[in-house]
Amino acid sequence: MKPIAVIPTYNERENVEALAAAVLENLPPEGGILFCDDSSPDGTGEIIDRLCAANPRISVLHRAKKEGLGRAYVAGFAKALAMGATHVIEMDCDFSHDPADLPRLLEAVRDCDVAIGSRYVKGGRCVGWPFKRWLVSRLGGIFIRVVMGTPVRDPTGGFKCFRREALERLGDFSCIRSFGYSFQMEMNYRMWRMGLRLAEIPITFAERRAGQSKISGSIAVETLKLVFKIRFGR
Repeated sequence: MKPIAVIPTYNERENVEALAAAVLENLPPEGGILFCDDSSPDGTGEIIDRLCAANPRISVLHRAKKEGLGRAYVAGFAKALAMGATHVIEMDCDFSHDPADLPRLLEAVRDCDVAIGSRYVKGGRCVGWPFKRWLVSRLGGIFIRVVMGTPVRDPTGGFKCFRREALERLGDFSCIRSFGYSFQMEMNYRMWRMGLRLAEIPITFAERRAGQSKISGSIAVETLKLVFKIRFGR
């Protein structure tokens, strides 16, 4: 097993070093990290370069500009597959996804093609969120599930583990239309439509430890619009 955690970064200098240590601690010895840095102006890329020089299990893909979370993940997935990953993990750099849950994701994917860390299955929860934010997320997830038909209770969740074969079914990823956070629900939809097995495991999602959230109201609205484009578009 050679799992590679693909972690996009943009202005995460306060989190990246501690996260790298925590992720490696919870992956098997053959596992590693691929950071995808979109030319962070705060020096995140330089910190990652230093980590790469000190530890061969850490790699980085420097991207020329910020093009959105979806584009960063697509580039990272392709690179991880080229590096020989047997499993590809996606997760955030802000500790909202607990690295201690990585062994559970890897165990879950033994019986499915995609394991999803879920806030909204039994045992899952959010910590540090105001009620309004939780309600918007919960209702948005129900809306996506009903319109797209995917059997995923947390369709916008970004803590996942893919089998290599599942990602290879997407070919060169040219079918992926989402540039931003809607990438999460589109990947669920594409995988489900191909007949792949998706399973959710409960996680505790926490508010980021440091830095500033990239989520905004406009991003949420755009995600909901894309639901219809992806579901009913050609």
